[in-house]
Amino acid sequence: MSDYYISKVSPTDHRNNQFIDELLIKEGIRRDKNLDYTCAVFDDDCHVIATGSCFGNTLRCLAVSSSHQGEGLMNQIITHLTEVQFQRGNSHIFLYTKSSASGFFSDLGFYEIVSISDKVVFMENKKRGFKDYLERLTKESLPGNNAAAIVMNGNPFTLGHLYLVEKAAAQHDVLHLFLVSEDVSLVPFSVRKRLIMEGTAHLPNICYHDSGPYIVSNATFPSYFQKDDQAVIESHALLDLGVFVKIAKSLGITTRYVGEEPNSQVTARYNAIMKEKLPESGIDCVIIKRKETNGSVISASTVRELIKNGDFSQLSSYLPPAVLRYFTSREAIPVIEKIQQSEDVIHY
Repeated sequence: MSDYYISKVSPTDHRNNQFIDELLIKEGIRRDKNLDYTCAVFDDDCHVIATGSCFGNTLRCLAVSSSHQGEGLMNQIITHLTEVQFQRGNSHIFLYTKSSASGFFSDLGFYEIVSISDKVVFMENKKRGFKDYLERLTKESLPGNNAAAIVMNGNPFTLGHLYLVEKAAAQHDVLHLFLVSEDVSLVPFSVRKRLIMEGTAHLPNICYHDSGPYIVSNATFPSYFQKDDQAVIESHALLDLGVFVKIAKSLGITTRYVGEEPNSQVTARYNAIMKEKLPESGIDCVIIKRKETNGSVISASTVRELIKNGDFSQLSSYLPPAVLRYFTSREAIPVIEKIQQSEDVIHY
């Protein structure tokens, strides 16, 4: 063991990254597309015998060679990655793992948030992390017995989003609007949140919540231990619904609203799983037909495409006044440039 050492592996270190890929494949793991730090344990012959990575405040792609299991290498990897996270200022750390490995990570100080049998377990390093989050949501809530919820990214907030919110708000005493706070969208969270709140300010029964680290977007849900893309979609949907059901029970939410999705295969499959599974927990899932303009559905992807192509003349057909004012202001120039420089603004 004294001959083993742990080291960061740079993305440009093609040799060792190849060895890491080979180790991951042997252990039934695919390299996740979202990684921003990777390390490896090397033996005295400079062979990679264990590895782990980070993305944001999560730990990912954790693996130990089958010939070296039982030597405490995973503990060493977790300790190293935790130190990296602390140096980044992240004291609240999350990981996703196979159900069969959750007991091991429990022994290392991680606590289960939600488990999807035989698929994935979502864990955190704070015993009361999720409980404290639920208590905070309760304190933020408005009074009312008939509560519904929408989970929204709003990248950016469109007339289609507004239509969905108005439909739901009209049917319930309280509408809990969860704003996806991961900052991985082309429109920054601070801007998305402000525009959503400005665009819905006329509705008095909305309770706004930052999603925090518990509601995870398609863009960053880990795929490394899923066999294919379909399994990733289903695991993400089931895990997200597991978290949402716990939130719903805490807040008395009985209905979740989503927009119909004719364009994105991922979101359409996600909606279908939601429609099937939520009623099993006593929660209705209402899918609202998309609002249309000029013969096509209103979507944030279309808005981003118009902005990318510099076609601002059509935006008034897609955006609420507050959002339109933003995208025609000087403040929006950095966001517009980011969208125009992006290779892919359409989500499938």
